[in-house]
Amino acid sequence: MIKLFRLLKYTCLLFAILISSSCDNDFNNIESDVIGEENINFNVVKTSSNVLAYNKRLDSLRINNLRSSLLGVFNDPIYGTTTASIVSQLSPTTNNATFGINPVLDSVVLNIPYFSRQTGTSSASNIPIYTLDSVFGNKNAPIKLSIYRNNFLLRDFNPNSQNVEAQNYYSNAFNNINNTAITDNLTINFDNARETLLYQIDEFTPSNSAIITNPNADPLQFSPPALRLNLTQNLDGTVNSDNINLWTNIILSQSGLSTLSNPDNFNDYFRGVYFKVETINTDGQIILLNTDGANISIHFKNENEDKSRLTKTPYVLNFGQNILNTFKNDFTPSLSNGDSELGDSQLYLKGTGSMAVVDLFDGLVNCEETNTEETALDCFKKTYRQRVDTGYILQPGETEDENGYARRNGNFILKRIINEAILLVYEDENTILDTNAHQNDKVYAYDVANNTPILDHNVDGTDPTLGLRQTDENGISSYKIRVTEHLNRIILRDSSSTSLGLIISSTPNITNSSEILNSKDVVTGVPTSTLLTTRGTVLHGSNTNVEDNRRMTLEIFSTEPN
Repeated sequence: MIKLFRLLKYTCLLFAILISSSCDNDFNNIESDVIGEENINFNVVKTSSNVLAYNKRLDSLRINNLRSSLLGVFNDPIYGTTTASIVSQLSPTTNNATFGINPVLDSVVLNIPYFSRQTGTSSASNIPIYTLDSVFGNKNAPIKLSIYRNNFLLRDFNPNSQNVEAQNYYSNAFNNINNTAITDNLTINFDNARETLLYQIDEFTPSNSAIITNPNADPLQFSPPALRLNLTQNLDGTVNSDNINLWTNIILSQSGLSTLSNPDNFNDYFRGVYFKVETINTDGQIILLNTDGANISIHFKNENEDKSRLTKTPYVLNFGQNILNTFKNDFTPSLSNGDSELGDSQLYLKGTGSMAVVDLFDGLVNCEETNTEETALDCFKKTYRQRVDTGYILQPGETEDENGYARRNGNFILKRIINEAILLVYEDENTILDTNAHQNDKVYAYDVANNTPILDHNVDGTDPTLGLRQTDENGISSYKIRVTEHLNRIILRDSSSTSLGLIISSTPNITNSSEILNSKDVVTGVPTSTLLTTRGTVLHGSNTNVEDNRRMTLEIFSTEPN
């Protein structure tokens, strides 16, 4: 730990303003963030720590039950093309369904909501105007969309587990041949498992138009934009008699039969739908869909006693417990695991492709606190913790541990307080050519050991600039990631979580984890939000080949009594 400089002395009042706290008599209680009247003078000290950062290739990420799913083609200017398709179970909302006397199919409507927001209302027609927040890529480039009946049985439970465990499915994203997923003992090719073609659009682009849900109402009734398709109509709106017959045989002909008696029987009979995406002219766009709210509704009529036909309540199939997002990556450069000994010069952050691992305290240092060579982690702890043999007098309720450090209520007592700690990461401007495309990028750090957000994630929400790409007056772009509370937990409670994972995320509030199948290293999962992030970035790493003013740095600002 190398002391770089000392700032001027401040008053206790100014310090209280800086940390939003009031003065107190107890300097050693970190939770109060105060210094006490007897220590009214103090110095602010900036130090830096040796960090080690390297790449981790993201193979075999869990891709089922994500709640939101990507569908489409995204051509990243740095990495290349990612194609995302969807496979889903369908779950009936009604068990033991019967459709009455001589049922006749009217329509079959697919509805998957987009993520959108209303931005106005048309003055002429009073129709809501929406903006889509979930479409990325070349919005002028359509994609080919084919919807098939899937014939692969998506299990809810793993038959090979000793206990009753859920069946998970994992990405096979670096296979750029077919839409595949893997389990602990199986590779599934959904192109080989597709059955009947249910619908196809050769050139599909999402629409931001409001959907008229009741044209006969006054005023008209609308719903927000969605991937809404009438599967029994042609693209020009005419009736497709073949699809009418197809869905009549699939659903209405099963009236009262065991195939519709419960979800398990239905899942074995109708094993779901497969949305296959293909690029047109090597380009396209990708849509983030709210698959948690997706369904297919079957509209029909039947006869009553006087032989007249009545419209009945639709038979609704919700997207089921298992929704898989398959990915195909055609990446250049080819991504691989990095150098965990020396660190990497470039860090690749890309959704289902790659992340970075950061060890906050790497190797040995000449520790100023002890005047000896120590591990960086040991030196960090000794720099901030209060030793009893330095003249410190234990107060009531405080004890000395076996290593001579003072503790209270299980926490170490501190002689120096961390006010702010920032992991400073620079963008690789030589690789990022279209810098404007990355102006809204956000780098997100998580606790690798526990697959959870770091404590600072909640604090980050009060400062939207932290973790967000920033560019200074010289055109140098960087990300500032607050790790203050994460470091406090290490020195206060001896937390062993000294490694962070860095991902790029457009939705950092999605903090649940997607585990890695049979991981053999420190990274066992990643935040799900990175799977749903399309764009990638490249950062400068920690290797000594990186220029000093671009190398990743951990900056710690602390206060100590004078």
